[in-house]
Amino acid sequence: MPGKPRWLKVKAPTSTRVLALKSLLGQFGLATVCEAASCPNRGGCWDEGAAAFMILGSVCTRRCAFCNVTPGRPEAVDPTEPERLRQAAAALGLRHVVITSVTRDDLADGGAGHFAACVRALRQPLEGRNPVPTLELLTPDFRGKPGALEAVIATAPEIFNHNIETVPRLYPVVRPAADYTGSLALLRRAGELATAGSRTKSGLMLGLGESREEVESVLRDLRQAGVRLLTIGQYLRPGERNHPVIRYWLPEEFAELGQRAREMGFEGVESHPLARSSFHAHQHAQAHLHAQAPPPSIPILHH
Repeated sequence: MPGKPRWLKVKAPTSTRVLALKSLLGQFGLATVCEAASCPNRGGCWDEGAAAFMILGSVCTRRCAFCNVTPGRPEAVDPTEPERLRQAAAALGLRHVVITSVTRDDLADGGAGHFAACVRALRQPLEGRNPVPTLELLTPDFRGKPGALEAVIATAPEIFNHNIETVPRLYPVVRPAADYTGSLALLRRAGELATAGSRTKSGLMLGLGESREEVESVLRDLRQAGVRLLTIGQYLRPGERNHPVIRYWLPEEFAELGQRAREMGFEGVESHPLARSSFHAHQHAQAHLHAQAPPPSIPILHH
């Protein structure tokens, strides 16, 4: 595999603002997916004062081939985390908060109740803080546990995000404990349950061995499931134990896929090599939360 191309090389996150944010997160005992997933954008996002919080511990019950989060037996859920999250979001002055988690198949509700507790905490305004931030939840699939998705959607997050990650052919290798059809069903049901004005969102990684035709098929599936916000980025191998990069897609290929997605009816699209689930999340929230819904029909795309 050739070396990483120039358009994927970013500066290390070492600015004064980045160090201050790391210190603040440590003060509140919080983790970010930015660090856990070795996100290449963390320097730029942290410089802007943006971060995606990772709740429910730092150990995942699954072992996905693309992920850098530690697999194993997780620790007990910390009931103080929602309030610490609220305090940290206020200290950072965040107007849009992204919350994700490790997968917790060990919990009866997959962690849905803890997601809901975090949302309720963040909905409570702190003195001197106005307004309450908009919220984006990036959840696991909860393995279809009864009532889990409903408990999360009942808290009315402005954006519900669940990543489809890759094409169905690669699921047995890349996401062996997940189910493509199940993830689509989760997104569809989330859209059906969501309050007016909210959005569903999903994302894919490219470079795992998928074809252009397979990617476009996934985009059509996502639109048919009602997904309206989309991220498409380049997979970067976080460690030797992870799936290798099969190919680096070119920036112009990402641009073409982004245009295809817009033609399908996606409202907000981030499609470029460094795009990640929470990249420009605040900008997407501001631009699309109150936008008119796109037409339900999907145009036929000519190859």
